[in-house]
Amino acid sequence: MPVYEFLDGIKINVYRNDHVPPHIHASIGEYESLIDIKKVSEMVGNLPKTHLRKVLLFVKENQDDLLEEFYNLNPKIKRI
Repeated sequence: MPVYEFLDGIKINVYRNDHVPPHIHASIGEYESLIDIKKVSEMVGNLPKTHLRKVLLFVKENQDDLLEEFYNLNPKIKRI
């Protein structure tokens, strides 16, 4: 899956055929977290706190674009 964004070495991915709630996958090395786009919060994961803060700020600043990308890649999911 192509990387949506690189953020200081953190890969931000939005996957096709994914599940709700709308979210991104953020990973660096062996660490990964799923971030709820609408709530701007970690759903599950183990990103170190410094990386998590950067990702949450990125999601907050790019929320509309990330939601659009999620729904474009997952057309069977209804927008809520």
